[in-house]
Amino acid sequence: MDFVLIGGLWLDGSAWDRVVGPLRESGHRPIPVTLPGQGDGDASATLADQVAAVVDAVDNADAPIVVGHSAACGLAWLATDARPEKVTKVVMIGGFPSADGEAYADFFSIADGAMPFPGWGPFEGPDSADLDEATKQAVQRDAIPVPEGVARGVVKLVDDRRYAVPTVLVCPEFRPDDAKEWIASGDVPELAKATDVSYVDLDTGHWPMFSAPDELARTLSSIA
Repeated sequence: MDFVLIGGLWLDGSAWDRVVGPLRESGHRPIPVTLPGQGDGDASATLADQVAAVVDAVDNADAPIVVGHSAACGLAWLATDARPEKVTKVVMIGGFPSADGEAYADFFSIADGAMPFPGWGPFEGPDSADLDEATKQAVQRDAIPVPEGVARGVVKLVDDRRYAVPTVLVCPEFRPDDAKEWIASGDVPELAKATDVSYVDLDTGHWPMFSAPDELARTLSSIA
């Protein structure tokens, strides 16, 4: 099975380095995506540029499972919207898609045209409790400021066929029951309309590709 892997904010394709090996050993083809503006030095990149990069990876994959992490769950959903007939499943790790007309990821302050990593303060607690200090330092050192045109880009969804694509929520720092409650209460309108949503509990923090890569790879293989 082909896996299109999309890291969240501040990450490039190398974030999946410790996951791709176990996936290959399980017989899968991992396709980590380095997004425009998050690894290629293009500070002028837009949300549309990132969507186009993910759609290109989908187009060049065989019946792909599209995996989004954190904010990039929205990118995975946008790619599914663009290619509902091509995407086999969409997997969302530790995040949810924004609705049509919402900002993609306008979460933190913009400085010099980009949204830098804000430090670990906003992520204290369950998000980062399983990361050791060396890993935190490495992630912060390698974090790539997200271009303003990405973070504040407006989500545009057009094809209702996305709602029929099987969707799996991998729940790391929160539990499946939490996700179900948020969806039922209207906090995640896109998934409230989805007709085939399942849940996987993953007892890690928000960045399982760093804290539990083998377990994450096993989880993805089981989803396939």
